[in-house]
Amino acid sequence: MALTYLWAGFFIVGFIAALAQWIFLGDTDVFKKIVDGTFESARIGVMEIALPLAGVMTLWLGILNIAEKAGFIAVIARVISPFFSRIFPSVPKDHPATGHMVMNFSANFLGLDNAATPFGLKAMESLQSINPKKDEASDAQIMFLVLQTAGLTLIPLTVMAQRAILGAQDPSDIFIPTLIATYAGTFVAFMALAIKQRIKIFDVVILSWLGGMTAFVLGLVFFFSNFLTRAEIQVVSKVASNFILLGIIVLFLVGGLRKKVNVYEAFIEGAKGGIHTSLMIIPYLVGMLVAISVLRNSGVLGFIVAGFTWVFTQLGFNTDFTPGLPTALMKSVSGSGARAMMIDAMKTYGVDSFVGRLVSIMQGSSDTTLYIIALYFGSVGINKTRYALGYGLLADLAGVIAAIWVAYLFFH
Repeated sequence: MALTYLWAGFFIVGFIAALAQWIFLGDTDVFKKIVDGTFESARIGVMEIALPLAGVMTLWLGILNIAEKAGFIAVIARVISPFFSRIFPSVPKDHPATGHMVMNFSANFLGLDNAATPFGLKAMESLQSINPKKDEASDAQIMFLVLQTAGLTLIPLTVMAQRAILGAQDPSDIFIPTLIATYAGTFVAFMALAIKQRIKIFDVVILSWLGGMTAFVLGLVFFFSNFLTRAEIQVVSKVASNFILLGIIVLFLVGGLRKKVNVYEAFIEGAKGGIHTSLMIIPYLVGMLVAISVLRNSGVLGFIVAGFTWVFTQLGFNTDFTPGLPTALMKSVSGSGARAMMIDAMKTYGVDSFVGRLVSIMQGSSDTTLYIIALYFGSVGINKTRYALGYGLLADLAGVIAAIWVAYLFFH
């Protein structure tokens, strides 16, 4: 019900805000702006998100089917099962969902967005197959989705590319701060959910995996910051990400051929689900995007930011970070909206200004919670999201707070 009230609330609050602007400010165009925005958002949801996603889904679901028939998903599941069996206790040992989730998390970490989404939707489908209440999110699905919204990514390549386009002296100077912020958000989200789901955090296996992942992230930070120049970081990240992506496809094909799998037929069999999944998510996606558009075009976010600025000023805090709050607020609801606000902030304040760097870190430190909920739960027909929204927004909040902290630490 939380998502229902939030969705309806976007329309109601947006209408009230527009009405106030019409009455008190004489803005006669505000209603037209909102209505035009709803039509445009509906078009974008179908033409620019769902339909292009159908092609990507068709490709990667076919590749994943080859991987399953070749035994790769089972191997991945066995390797990771000691850890996943503890944080996803309802998922049977060696279940394919484990392998799908690992593929998704790995693709996200490497910044392979086009591959991450099909892997994630396949993982959600696998988790749905063992969900006893098909219209209600299970604990395992919520854990998976919230870790998704935390958006743990090694290198924010698209953000660095945008900074380069806008003329930043050092486009990759936000790399380490962003990695710290996104890891902090992921860690907080996991710990909060572990407590909620009564997972034994102090289990030796969990502590070992968390310690190992923390050491790995810190090791990457140390390597990139001490052995590579800023320009080399961008080159290495771009080459490594695409090399790994192509390498995964070739590895699955070679493995399938060795196992005597008819890889082309396996690809076609798996790919057939791509169109169906994309059609399934259209109503959920359009509904959420239109509601977000109403909130954005009504000026509500501007009112919220002004309110935050006033509160922090009264409390005596430094308010240099408040111009970055529109990006932070929009990030939870719309990736494209947050990207637009990030670019606007960098143009307004300067790409190498404190605000310019802050919004870059914010953009790379979390994912779009409402979009992910609509996309992932919508793909399997889940209507009752339980506590997923609250904990997803908690992950976003942790990422934003961490982004502000590291921005002050590195650039203020």
